[in-house]
Amino acid sequence: MTSAAAPLAIVILAAGKGTRMKSDLHKVLHPVAGRPMLEHLLASAAELAPQRQVVVAGHGREQLEKALGGRAIIALQEPQLGTGHAVLQAREALRGFEGDVLILYGDVPFVRADTMQAMIQRLHGTEEPPIVVLGFEPEDPLQYGRIVADGDRITWMVEHKDATTEQRLVNLCNSGLMAVRSQDLFALLDRVGNENAQGEYYLTDIVNIASMDNRYCAVIVTNEADEVAGINSRGELAQAEARWQKRRREQAMVDGATLIAPETVWFAWDTKLGRDVTIEPNVVFGPGVTVADDVSIHAFSHLEGATIESGVSVGPYARLRPGALLKKGSRVGNFVEIKKAVLGEGAKANHLTYLGDAEVGRDANIGAGTITCNYDGYFKHQTVIGDRAFIGSNSALIAPVRIGTDAIVAAGSAVSRDVADGELRLVRAEQLVKPGWADSFHDAMKKKKADKPG
Repeated sequence: MTSAAAPLAIVILAAGKGTRMKSDLHKVLHPVAGRPMLEHLLASAAELAPQRQVVVAGHGREQLEKALGGRAIIALQEPQLGTGHAVLQAREALRGFEGDVLILYGDVPFVRADTMQAMIQRLHGTEEPPIVVLGFEPEDPLQYGRIVADGDRITWMVEHKDATTEQRLVNLCNSGLMAVRSQDLFALLDRVGNENAQGEYYLTDIVNIASMDNRYCAVIVTNEADEVAGINSRGELAQAEARWQKRRREQAMVDGATLIAPETVWFAWDTKLGRDVTIEPNVVFGPGVTVADDVSIHAFSHLEGATIESGVSVGPYARLRPGALLKKGSRVGNFVEIKKAVLGEGAKANHLTYLGDAEVGRDANIGAGTITCNYDGYFKHQTVIGDRAFIGSNSALIAPVRIGTDAIVAAGSAVSRDVADGELRLVRAEQLVKPGWADSFHDAMKKKKADKPG
């Protein structure tokens, strides 16, 4: 008998061509909340600490290999002859494995770890079934396969196309997910035929074969049909995104954030928010954002790969790019972009500024229209601005350059050399004044225009 603490293997089916996506990108690599759907699934499975992970691939195998980077064994299914045939391709990858096998689908990304665990636990429960199937009861069973059961014992499983009228009245549907004892999996699969409407080898047939052997196969039912919803088209991808975002917004508010217009805020899969964070309408979080307590993010701001400490104000219309660090009490205003830069405690960049590859000291002030010229066409260079420095409006800081503590850069300066502590730097061309020149110019041009034929 396999113990409840048996080793676990994960088999993820991802060999479909995904033709309804109409995309060169593999279907399971399309992102939801900034994360490929396959990665959502792998993250949930990781909570069960599987010893082996196998991804069954066909079309787009090279993309999956690159995305997985050796984290899973790739088994090739070519041609695609059904779900049962797909799992058979994992035989070599699971050779010598003894334990439980969890069969998942790469385009069903939001199965919770708790649900996976419940399937495994049922596998080791009463009657010790060789197979546990995850079922669900949708409002409309549509084209789903049906599970005919007596209590939690499965008496028959059938695909919709092969179902009788009576079987189609059953509302318990097959999600496709299964937990199977390894010693039974391939022995049962070897007995599966393809005498059905599709001419394919159905994975569900292993349940019927085991049942005909008078073995007890069990079903557990998820209460959330959305958990097992597949994603096969751009429309379904958008629906999945909408469901995920709705849940995340609700959780953000439960955790102590204020969302002025929740439906307009878009989170990434890993967004971290502190308490008493206020988020105004039309804010978008890309991956890698951490926000501390007491932060205000104003409307129409976009944040990605940024860390924001407590008491910071961002936006409106601000863009924080990867590597941005806003320290306690700093402020970023409208039309300010920050990339791979630190804005020190209490520092301000309120208007129309670009700070890239920069370090801005405590309580420094960056005037409107200031930019750090960090790229020379070949390499990036750093700008360092000291504590309490004042950078006048419309200044260009040409990196590499260092502005000292308490230094002042006069408005309109183009600074290419270091500025010492406490120094004033003014870099402007000498103003040339020609009294009356503009009047003469206008007169000449008006006469020329009047004399022009037509």
